Amino acid sequence: MVHRNALLTPRGRLELAECIVLDGWSLRRAAERFQVAVPTAQRWAGRLREALANGTDPFVAMQDRPSRPHRSPRHTKRPMVRKILHLRRKRGWGPQRIADKLGLRSSTVHKVLRREGEPLLHETDLATRRALRKQVRRYEHDHPGDLIHVDIKKLGKIPDGGGWRVHGRVVGGRNSRLTTTIRKNSHPVIGYGYVHTALDDHSRLAYSEVLADETAATAAAFWRRAVIWFAAQGITVQRVLTDNGSCYRSRLWKAACLDMDIRHKRTRPYRPQTNGKVERYHRTLLVEWAYVRPYPSEQARRRALRHWQHVYNHHRTHTSLGGKPPASRVTNLCGQNS
Repeated sequence: MVHRNALLTPRGRLELAECIVLDGWSLRRAAERFQVAVPTAQRWAGRLREALANGTDPFVAMQDRPSRPHRSPRHTKRPMVRKILHLRRKRGWGPQRIADKLGLRSSTVHKVLRREGEPLLHETDLATRRALRKQVRRYEHDHPGDLIHVDIKKLGKIPDGGGWRVHGRVVGGRNSRLTTTIRKNSHPVIGYGYVHTALDDHSRLAYSEVLADETAATAAAFWRRAVIWFAAQGITVQRVLTDNGSCYRSRLWKAACLDMDIRHKRTRPYRPQTNGKVERYHRTLLVEWAYVRPYPSEQARRRALRHWQHVYNHHRTHTSLGGKPPASRVTNLCGQNS
């Protein structure tokens, strides 16, 4: 786009070129008249001669042309672009994660995703993959243990032998009937597992357990174990942030926090974004652990949680941490001396 105060708009360029090509002016005289350099006058005159020879519109020939080169030998090849888009759309990975998998730079992956029109992950709905538009406010506490995010994720159990998503309705329904004796409206009910998670705000170090329910006694007992686990990692918990669930408003939860001298804070009602870091962790947990492959049973999936959690804390790169794992932000947890 030409600046509105430019001396040579497309109309002015055409007048300059017509003076040279049609009226026979010299390049120097036309350049002096329109207050431009001689090479500039020669360029626009050449554009006009080319348009007249090809029978195209001279005014269109005076428009700015893109500066992109005709050939880009180092441009990312199409097969690699398809791999990047596959990992983004099927697994919901970010540029850093995709780059680690394909051996590329994260900046290269980011440019490919932008060029292909892929929305940012935080602007995408997990279920529909449609772009969302919402304002994001980020914050981070200065030290590990300053604030721990706690939340619960409800997760459907897997019947022994696999569910209907793997084997279809007939075999999956048979496995469900063999796994449980509970019935609801004549249909077998497998039930749910409840993933309780405590995540450090500064380091993103996470501790999760799959428990039977989300009652006050279960949540309070999990919180005591989580505080002990964080202490073993060298983190002293100061505050905890939860939503307004009934288990977090109970006397048992309050007593657990008082016994360990931990200040309890709750999010504003109907505002899950405040606890967004643990919500985002649960999304990663679903994609990379719960639904990453068809498990033969609920027990097999739960056994895989401990290994995945170790990979997440100690090896998996985290974009908000500059491509480093959460353990890198906890003093000497990875063996660094600081």
